[in-house]
Parts: sequence; C-alpha cells; structure tokens
Amino acid sequence: MTDENVSAAPTSVEPAPPVSDPATVVSAARPFEGPVSTRRPLRWGFIVTLGALGALAAGLAVYNLRTIVFSIFLAMFITVGLDPLVRFFERHGMTRTWAIVTVILIIVAVLVGIIWVVVPLIVNQIQTLISVIPQEVANLRAQGWFDPSNAASNGVIGQVVNWVAKEVTDPKFIAAVGSGAVGLGFSIINGISLGFFIAVLTIYFVGTYDATKQAAYRLVAASRRATFESYSERILQNVGKYLSGMVILAFFNAVYSVVLLLITQVPGAFLIGVLAFFITLIPLIGTILTTTVMTVLAFIHSPTSGLVVLIFMLIYMQVEAYILTPKVMSKAVKIPGSVVLISALAGGTLFGLPGALVAIPISAGIILIVTEVVMPAKQRQ
Repeated sequence: MTDENVSAAPTSVEPAPPVSDPATVVSAARPFEGPVSTRRPLRWGFIVTLGALGALAAGLAVYNLRTIVFSIFLAMFITVGLDPLVRFFERHGMTRTWAIVTVILIIVAVLVGIIWVVVPLIVNQIQTLISVIPQEVANLRAQGWFDPSNAASNGVIGQVVNWVAKEVTDPKFIAAVGSGAVGLGFSIINGISLGFFIAVLTIYFVGTYDATKQAAYRLVAASRRATFESYSERILQNVGKYLSGMVILAFFNAVYSVVLLLITQVPGAFLIGVLAFFITLIPLIGTILTTTVMTVLAFIHSPTSGLVVLIFMLIYMQVEAYILTPKVMSKAVKIPGSVVLISALAGGTLFGLPGALVAIPISAGIILIVTEVVMPAKQRQ
C-alpha cells in the first residue's frame, strides 16, 4: 500500500463536546446572584439613606452659607468688571502692578466715601421723607386739579389720598415707623458689614486675578489647556466689558436723575439717585422702573414737576438707547431682551436686586460659551 492510499484513507473524527453558555454556567453556579437591592436589601437601603442624608446636609449647609457664597460670587463678578479698568491704565503707560494698585486705591476711596458721605446722607434723606410725607399729602389734596381728577376717577384718588393721610397721622403708624427705623438701622449696619466683606474680597481678587486664572488653567489637561485658556480669556474680557459698560450707564442715569430732581425740587433726590444707580444696572427694565418711580414722586410734589420729570426722562431714555448704549457697549456681548428679562426675574426671585444684577452677566457668559464654543464645534462636525 502506497503513501497516497494511506493518506487518502478516511479517518473518524470525534465530535467536540458542546460549549455551555457562560451566563448559564454562572447562574447555575450562583443561583442566588442578582441585583444589589435584592441580594442585600438592608445594606442597599442603608447606603441610599446615607446618601440622601448627605445630600440634605450639604444642601442645608449651602443654604445657611448662601450669603457668604453669594458675596464671593459677587466679588468675583466685580473683579471681572474691574479688569477693563486695569487694562485701561495699562494702555496709558502703567505697568500691570501699578494698574492693580491704582484700582485697589480707587476701591478703598469709594468705600471710604460711601461710609463717610453716602450713608449719612441717605439716612438724613430717609428721615426727611418721613417728615415730609404728611405735608406732601396735604399739598396734593389742595392742588386745583385734584377735585376734577377725583371726580373723573369716581372718588378713587380721594380714597387713596385719605387712606395715606389717615395712616401717616395715625399714632400706630408713627410707632411702626419708629420700629421700622430701628430695623432699617440694623439693616444698614448689616449692609455695611456685608459691603465691607465684599470690598475686601474684591481687593484680594483684583490683586491675585492673574495668578488665580493661571492656577485654574493648570487644572485642565495640557493637550486642551491652550484652547481652554483662549476661550476663557475671551469670555472673561467680554463679560468684563459688559459689566463696566453697565456701571458707566447706571452712573450717567443716577447723576442725571439727581440733577433733574434737584432742579424740580423733589425731596429725596440723592436717595432716589442712589437707588436709580443700582436699579438701572438691570438693562431695559431698570430705566423704565426708575422713570416710573421718579414721575410718581414728582407728581405728588406738584403736577408741573411730574410733567417735567416725565418729559426729560423720556428724552434721556432715547439718548441712552440710541447714543450712549451703542458707544459704551459696542465691544461687549449683545444679550437679547428676552434673556435679560428672564435672567433678571429669576435672579431677583432668588436673591433680590443683587441676584438680578448677577444673573444677567451669568447669562452673558452662557451666551458667549454657546456662540464661541458650542456652535463652532457643531459646525466642525
């Protein structure tokens, strides 16, 4: 028999044993294996309870520290808003160090001016308004236009004025005003303490602004650090320009309001101007609110003053919208009006006026992230 015949002879191959499914083997070996919640329900429930209690404790701690947390965020936003001022001094020949020192000295000077000038003047004007209210109500009822207007409104104006006069002259109201004045004094003291804390934080943040940014950038992976730093610098500069621009516009509005109220001899002009400065930091609705309040107070003083205030404030609103805002905010981020209103409403609901002021720059930063990061990334895809 040759080799070909040997190789061609059929050979019997035994079939391989069937391979069992690993999942079947595991389940057969461990018949009681299953989800953690069913395997050890007591331990699972204990872990979940501890997690829930930890989350509640963390939330309660943040809630109790909300004033401090908000103050830190506010100081950070003020620092970002002051950065364009530092760059302004740098463009005019100062070194970075001397520009920062100059800004810090300006902060200290403003703080001293607020404590020694603004606060006593505001307290004095509040006392003046409390004493002037009864006289202003009496003068309002003595105006020649009061009776025709009261008849045209079916007595509504007269009822309102009578209620105001009765409440103001009521001894209970005077006692309430006295206790309110005490509460106002404590509020002013608390406000000064909080403002001093924010000012100190702002001074520290201004002095360490560059070092803080570089430390934050080093937390990003080296491969993405350059891109992250580029986008972050653009966002911070745009938000800083927006904040500084809003402060400039609010300052113009406050000065104009004080001058106009002094010319028309409306009481409490400086107090209204200070309030106008903070309220007009909110775009769109800030100027409308201050115009409404100023017009009402001026009309109570005299119809002529109210008409003059209304006309000149409407003129200023047009000048601000078409001349001042385009010049001051030309290099800042553009925020849609709907976003401004929603942000102001949400921030005001959570933290009052300061919350409304901080919410709008946050919205500006989110818009910049979307336009500078998200949209280009989607376009590259």
